[in-house]
Amino acid sequence: MFAIAASTVTSWGLYVLLPIFIAFLFFIVWDISKKSEAGRAGTFWIFLALGAGFVGFLLKLLLEVAFQRWFI
Repeated sequence: MFAIAASTVTSWGLYVLLPIFIAFLFFIVWDISKKSEAGRAGTFWIFLALGAGFVGFLLKLLLEVAFQRWFI
């Protein structure tokens, strides 16, 4: 009755749900750093590590679009 293609589920999960999950992780890390009184330096390093992973994810998306547009 409600047939959804596997590619649709995958694209929704990758491009919509994963960024929402990453944003939720940023909130969790911020909350933990405040509760544990990590200080400014500790909070900076925690967010730098999580932010590097998020930037890597965004770069992957941009590279996929660039390769599809210019090489295929």
